[in-house]
Amino acid sequence: MATANTSVKDQMSPARSSKPAAAQPMQFLDLKAQYATIKDELRQAIDSVFESQHFILGEEVQRLEEELAHYVGVPAAVGCASGSDALYLALLALQVGPGDEVITTPFTFVATAGAIARTGATPVFVDILPDTFNINPSAIAEAITPRTKAIMPVHLFGLAADLNSILAIAREHNLAVIEDSAQSIGATYEGRQTGSFGLFGCFSFFPSKNLGCAGDGGLITTTDPQLADRLKLLRAHGSRKKYQYEIIGTNSRLDALQAAILRVKLRHLDAWAKARQRHAASYRVLCADYALNEVLVAPSCPTHSTHVYNQFVLRVPQREALRAHLQKNGIPTDVYYPSPLHVQPAFAYLGYRQGSFPVAEKASEEVLALPVYPELTEQDQDRIVSTIASFFKSQN
Repeated sequence: MATANTSVKDQMSPARSSKPAAAQPMQFLDLKAQYATIKDELRQAIDSVFESQHFILGEEVQRLEEELAHYVGVPAAVGCASGSDALYLALLALQVGPGDEVITTPFTFVATAGAIARTGATPVFVDILPDTFNINPSAIAEAITPRTKAIMPVHLFGLAADLNSILAIAREHNLAVIEDSAQSIGATYEGRQTGSFGLFGCFSFFPSKNLGCAGDGGLITTTDPQLADRLKLLRAHGSRKKYQYEIIGTNSRLDALQAAILRVKLRHLDAWAKARQRHAASYRVLCADYALNEVLVAPSCPTHSTHVYNQFVLRVPQREALRAHLQKNGIPTDVYYPSPLHVQPAFAYLGYRQGSFPVAEKASEEVLALPVYPELTEQDQDRIVSTIASFFKSQN
């Protein structure tokens, strides 16, 4: 092993054992550990909302919108009830509906395509790139028809899709781009934040996200202030003034309590992202140390992007056997996603079949997410990787 690698390894894991640690259960995501570090700040913010007795929208939500618009680098941001609603409201603002098509990926959480279907439009799936798991721009170009109204790329697991290529296709065909940034807050592409490239960026604040609230919450960023105004109408039953309705909307308002919590957490977001990036780097070194690079593939990260690792996802051909071995040794994992959307019963009406998108289907058979939350310790990581190594050693 090279001297440089030895130095990095020794700094990250000074007490190394050739045997896995005792099989005490580990957390996949430890939100209690996060809470312990910011408990006083959160309590103060929550108490302030209770003192005001203003729980829906209001000053806290407005301040969060302003702070996140500034953070992402866009003129406007609009809070809403969930990341799923953020996608749906963006589509409604564009007046996407029956007869329209929106191109997206089948390798994502159901909310992406579900939001399209909820409008009455047709989700059009295209395959992904094998290294990043993100949508394949070449496949997008081939899927465009006269009915295509928008492209909805997903910045999966915290890594931006190939935005330059996607935006070039969108400009050529006069299509809107709606970024599904649910997993990518803080991630950058050529120095700019995800959520600042398309007409809309849609974020989720589900508790497991890098910026998570204490329940459901979402936000839409936009480069068009007029569309921001329309989004505000849509989230509040189409009303600006009590009992007066300009358009048909829905009820998707962000709670002041959630906004107050998010404003506290936003101050720590970049530090948490750096911790996740350190863990990702540590995993890579440990995998090299344990000679695992030939049996599993670590996440890709192009040089022009920063990855914020909402998930740290490996590719492992022996996924199920390895996962069972890790579980037996008290190490939790997860699979994002075990079945692409095009073969899910909910989307059977679209007419896709097994084999329609082979790259996404292959990924669904091989992906395995390891713990990567900010408070994860070096000892935990060494235990995880040494246990993986013990599995492959037992296969020889």
